[in-house]
Amino acid sequence: MTPRTTRRTVLLATGAAALAAGCGSDGGDGGGDGTTSGTAAPDGPAGQVLVATADVPVGGGTILEDEKIVVTQPGEGDFKAFSAICTHQNCVVADVADGTINCACHGSRFRIADGSVERGPATRPLPEERITVEGNSVRRA
Repeated sequence: MTPRTTRRTVLLATGAAALAAGCGSDGGDGGGDGTTSGTAAPDGPAGQVLVATADVPVGGGTILEDEKIVVTQPGEGDFKAFSAICTHQNCVVADVADGTINCACHGSRFRIADGSVERGPATRPLPEERITVEGNSVRRA
């Protein structure tokens, strides 16, 4: 005679299998938009020319898409640089206007003077990039 499988045994086995499958699954969705996994721009060589000072408007900025850096000039001769990767969900920022660096993905805005959040949903500032100004060039420090 073979042992009889009870309804309880089937339900327990099904639940255990579902739990094991759920715990082991990556799912592939970390909540981001799938573009990049970090917020820092890729490192380049120190001394690398990023942009001519004349190409960065006073009170505005220039997005360097290849370097994933935004260079700003909040005041005459005062240059700053930040990662161009939004800290909300890793989109590349879209433009610089009216004193803010703007992400088109979800509307976050960051101040050009210090990269701090002016409007969310981002909650963390843009990471600062080290730069120097030599003559008419903004360079990586």
